[in-house]
Amino acid sequence: MKSYRLNRLFNAKSNRCFDVAMDHGFFNERGFLQGIENLEQCVKTLVAAAPDAIQLTVGQAHYLQSLRGKEKPALVLRTDVANVYGTQLPRALFSRMIEQPVEQGLRLDASCVVVNLFRIPEQPEVTDQCIQNILRIKPECDRYAMPLMIEPLVFQPNQKAGGYMVDGDLEKILPLVRQAVELGADIIKADPTDDVGVYHKIVEIAGRIPVLVRGGGKAPDKEILERTEKLIQQGAAGIVYGRNIIQHADPAGMTRALMAIVHDGATAMQAGKLIKI
Repeated sequence: MKSYRLNRLFNAKSNRCFDVAMDHGFFNERGFLQGIENLEQCVKTLVAAAPDAIQLTVGQAHYLQSLRGKEKPALVLRTDVANVYGTQLPRALFSRMIEQPVEQGLRLDASCVVVNLFRIPEQPEVTDQCIQNILRIKPECDRYAMPLMIEPLVFQPNQKAGGYMVDGDLEKILPLVRQAVELGADIIKADPTDDVGVYHKIVEIAGRIPVLVRGGGKAPDKEILERTEKLIQQGAAGIVYGRNIIQHADPAGMTRALMAIVHDGATAMQAGKLIKI
């Protein structure tokens, strides 16, 4: 049953999940590689800080799964690759899924697979590709009891904010999150809203499906910690942060600080003391 794998993702004490995204090398953007040039060492550093899960790709999952011991974080496997993140977009955009994604996930002992659901201005074809990806992977996830994480992402216009900038408009995020639920998500990984105080509406629209919040772009520590504290208070079931950890001067300390907020109810001020910079 899917619940068996979900139990590996969600902390027994808090029933929340902290997933560190390290799958950025999949997308062929030089800026995404900052902090993970040596991915093997980066994985070891984060494993020592003990997040609930680490998000990796088929070509890099071995750095996590080859480590000994039962205490290591669960694997969340990225199953799709896209070319939609650059400041200057190519002539043709795509979102492609790897072949036999769930079977590859099973062979890698993944606890969950993740796939995107893009909303990009003037690019409905990419949304169509995302939906086709989800329609294809969903029955396989059900067949093999593999949890499906869908990642609804609302982009700002590229000419305004090129380079993968989140649009935090609640009115745009709400219907995309609901579509992800309707398509069969077991977990939602959703954008943060510009007004953190309305995030409970995202949680509500998802119904019984747990909502993990994306970290968005790189931001100062104080902003990230305070935002995370408020998001947890708004009912988020956890977080999926990438660049704000892997590009941090103290990634292990930032991980421990966020874990304290997500699982222990620490305040942003209390958590900040765990960061060594």
